Amino acid sequence: MIINKSKSAFKTIAEVAEELGVATHVLRFWETKFSQIRPMKATGGRRYYRPDDVEILKLIKSLLYDNRYTIEGAQRYIKEKGLKNLLNDSEIQKDFFEDNTVAEEPQGEGVKATLSNDVLLQISEAVDTLRELRKKLSNL
Repeated sequence: MIINKSKSAFKTIAEVAEELGVATHVLRFWETKFSQIRPMKATGGRRYYRPDDVEILKLIKSLLYDNRYTIEGAQRYIKEKGLKNLLNDSEIQKDFFEDNTVAEEPQGEGVKATLSNDVLLQISEAVDTLRELRKKLSNL
């Protein structure tokens, strides 16, 4: 069952696996073989994939399944061509290749704040919880 989320929403491993048509253990395996896949992990190890992670996974799936590369061949191809060149720049956030923080937003009198991935993950979890509660309330 696919839940309609915004394009920028974080996705669970089950959601990504369903979208790509592969098993969750395949995604976990690819994560060990491709350093470019960096899902955020909540306490307890639950993975949350950013839209950029999903784009990279789509590329890897295409290389392995469509183009019939081996794992080593796909790794070499990505290294030689460069991830930026292989992915459509319009699909990837500008800061994805730099660091794992969110773009800074002005706060108060010229002070800027940066949200860490942990904070973003907590917000994402809270939003998911609120959506589930709203769904339950609408069924009453």
